Amino acid sequence: MHYAYAADGNRLTLLDRDTDLRQAIWIDLIQPSDAEMTQLRDMGFNLPTLAEMEEIELSNRLYREDGMDYMTAMLPGEIAGGGRLSMPVTFVLSGTQLVTVRHHSPRPFLTFPTRAERSTLGCVTADRVFIGLSEEIIARLADILEGAGRILDDTTAGVFDPRSASAGSDRLQDALRDVGREAETMARVRLGLLTIERMLAFFTALIEDRPETKRLRPVVRAQMRDVQALEVHADFLGSRVSLAVDTTLGMINLQQNNTVRILSVIAALFLPPTLIASIYGMNFANMPELQTSWGYVYALVLMGATTVGTYLFLRWKRWL
Repeated sequence: MHYAYAADGNRLTLLDRDTDLRQAIWIDLIQPSDAEMTQLRDMGFNLPTLAEMEEIELSNRLYREDGMDYMTAMLPGEIAGGGRLSMPVTFVLSGTQLVTVRHHSPRPFLTFPTRAERSTLGCVTADRVFIGLSEEIIARLADILEGAGRILDDTTAGVFDPRSASAGSDRLQDALRDVGREAETMARVRLGLLTIERMLAFFTALIEDRPETKRLRPVVRAQMRDVQALEVHADFLGSRVSLAVDTTLGMINLQQNNTVRILSVIAALFLPPTLIASIYGMNFANMPELQTSWGYVYALVLMGATTVGTYLFLRWKRWL
């Protein structure tokens, strides 16, 4: 499946399916078929397979071949079935066209065609489309980090809320699950920022060959600074995740300790009466109290007195 876009002034226009792809300035391939791969190879694009895109060596992700630049970044997005995952996306830049190859759906690829005219440089050339798409991706990753920060704020506030101590462990377990989910999201964003930074550095190294070097360089440098700032923010949120996890686990441990303490107090209160009942339950013939009329009442009073005495002792020691 593919989408082809042509530059219409400072906008991107979606081309019909049967339009010659040579007229497109941006060709977006989603899980390309063999026929689509063959068609692009006939146009001179030696597109990598998914297995090749997943290689972690820089030589397989950032390279120049036959005058075209191949750059691969790991971006978070949705997969079939509604799950979220980080998968590689390859950007291929020729002199006049941009080709992207992906096997999932990062949101910037859906939103950028309608907002291309708002990008810093517009979309009149393939290089500008690439920079505008990178700008959209960076903005999307920033939005994800901001959303994760808000969820951490809400979760941490709920954990520190005094009412959470009486709400049971279910609420704290939900909070721990939310924090873990956001930690996984931030890990995907951090990986995306790292690979985008490498991709922009590679593009900057070859920017002298571009016809619009003076226009492109300051924008790419600004994007590099944005990526670095987001990496610092992601690291800060990572430290907050550690704090939230430790706090939540501490609150769960406190609740469990309170439960164990209550059970221990109950056991301590009933220990003396149990001891007395055990003594008078022994089958010895010479037990004077068993032969008296007040023996039963005496045992009950003794058990009650020891229970009250144990309770008062625990209160005096401030263990209750």
